[in-house]
Amino acid sequence: MRPQPTSRMCFVCGRENPCGLKLKFYEDPESRVVRAELTLPEYYQGYPGIAHGGVIAAILDEISGRAVMLQTSTETFMVTLRLIVRYRRPTPVGVPLVAVGWVEQLGQAGARVAGQIRLPDGTITAEGEALLAVAPEEFRARWEAERSYWRIE
Repeated sequence: MRPQPTSRMCFVCGRENPCGLKLKFYEDPESRVVRAELTLPEYYQGYPGIAHGGVIAAILDEISGRAVMLQTSTETFMVTLRLIVRYRRPTPVGVPLVAVGWVEQLGQAGARVAGQIRLPDGTITAEGEALLAVAPEEFRARWEAERSYWRIE
């Protein structure tokens, strides 16, 4: 498994974001997926003991979008145009989880990607499908100031 770079302030992967999840992502080129192991603390809950659905959606958005880097450069940034999340069962806080993302279709202008969050026994708690597009120039221009923070640690 190869590690992917993370950023400075992203809510999901930002190493310096005091409110962020600080997830680390790993590529499995053989199975063509990106994985992240995580345990959500209770301050990310909605209902007692259950992760907030917005946090789950953010993880699915990130893990599925990062799968594009398996087939492109780590500098190929795409943005989410649409994200559909299916909450299959409550995702507990305080329990080890695995997020997995993969590419379903990749084109020059965008991609269709998917992801899941799984319990230790493999049960899927949530899954998502997203449509991505290559980031517009104004997004890429803003990225230049952050480029030096995009690294593997």
